Amino acid sequence: MSSLTDFDRECLNFVCANADTVGFSFVRSAHDIADLRLALQEIVADIPFIILKIETHEAVKNLPSLLLEAMKDEVCGVMIARGDLAVEIGFERLVEIQDEILWLCEAAHVPVIWATQVLENLHKSGVATRAEVTDAGHAARAECIMINKGIHTIEVLKTLRDISQRSVALRIKNRLVFRPLNIAKDFF
Repeated sequence: MSSLTDFDRECLNFVCANADTVGFSFVRSAHDIADLRLALQEIVADIPFIILKIETHEAVKNLPSLLLEAMKDEVCGVMIARGDLAVEIGFERLVEIQDEILWLCEAAHVPVIWATQVLENLHKSGVATRAEVTDAGHAARAECIMINKGIHTIEVLKTLRDISQRSVALRIKNRLVFRPLNIAKDFF
C-alpha cells in the first residue's frame, strides 16, 4: 500500500493553495517521496517544503535513502513523530533512535522537528514533571519543537525557551562522540 493515499491526493490541491509545507505521514521509502513529488508537480510549479514524518520501523531503517531523495528538493525536513515511533520500534529503543535520527539529519543539514507531548503535563495542568523537563532539554537539540494545545501555552513557551537556552550552552562546552549509527550501517 502506498504511503500517499487517494485521500491524500485529493487534499493536495487545498494544501498547495493554503500551506507552505506538506507533512508526509507514514513515509517508508524513497519511492514514496518521488510519488509525492510527482503528484505535487501536477498541481504547482514550486514544490512545497516536504516534512518527512518518521513514525514507522521502515522509515527508520530507510532513513538514509529517505534523506537522499528528500534532499533533491531545495528544502526538506524531518519530524520525529515519537508517539507512533515508540509504538513501532518499542519504547526502550526510542531514545537511541531519536539520537540517531538527529545525528543523521545534522550530518545531512536537514532540520528536525521534535514532536509529540513535549511538556504536555505543564501545558494541561500548569505543572511540569521532572521527566518532561529532561525531555524538553533533549528536544532543544532539534531545530523546532512541536507543542500540543493546552491552556498554559505561554508558560510552555517560556519554559522551552529557558530550557533550550541552558541546554544549548551546555552542548557548546561538551562535545559528543558519534558512534557508528545502526540506522546507517546497512545502507551502504
